[in-house]
Amino acid sequence: MTGPPAASESQPPETVYHDGPIDRAFIWLFSRKMARAVGQRRTRPGYDGFVELSRHIMAGRNAAEQQALVAVVLRSLVPAQVLWLVRRLCSPTQLVCELNAWFAARLFQWLVGPCEVTEVEITDADGQVHHQRSGVQIQKCRYLAQSRCVGTCINLCKLPTQEFFSRDFAIPLTLTPNFEDYSCKMVFGQLPPSLEDEEVYGQPCLVNQCDSAQATARAACHQIHA
Repeated sequence: MTGPPAASESQPPETVYHDGPIDRAFIWLFSRKMARAVGQRRTRPGYDGFVELSRHIMAGRNAAEQQALVAVVLRSLVPAQVLWLVRRLCSPTQLVCELNAWFAARLFQWLVGPCEVTEVEITDADGQVHHQRSGVQIQKCRYLAQSRCVGTCINLCKLPTQEFFSRDFAIPLTLTPNFEDYSCKMVFGQLPPSLEDEEVYGQPCLVNQCDSAQATARAACHQIHA
């Protein structure tokens, strides 16, 4: 494993988003679920309010507690009966993984911005490598760009989302964020490695960008290890 990348000093250019009715509906729904989970009322509308609620989730909670709360929010979005049926009827075949990537690239744009389905290499349980179109390349993650926080990305997005799909849907998923350009890769069908084995485990805070960044630029983000 290589050492953690240096903290980015310059923020990628700001992107202006024009949310349509469907985007605003998703933002409202997720915000409502998050507000209920933390026992707060939204004070700001739209995507700004959504990110603000994320900060409320992090406040006073360690990494495990943050991840657990987001897991509750995610499960509240899908009826338990649906999750049970998916686990029973949909094994993570190549077709299932490719369909998940296709839907994710269309349904998650309100959250992460423009993205596209890509071909990826998958290593199966027998160690065999094969190719399938079950990857989603996020050009510049809207959530990371607005939150500007490594801990928010890891604890409120990467780890809970991986856990939700891998355990609740029984469809393996790995997310690999890039803290230099704010891009991210989702790979359906690939079991996520242990966080301790990933470069992001030692990722420093985004100094001069994150409001809660610690002064030592080379130290791993304190939110990941909280």
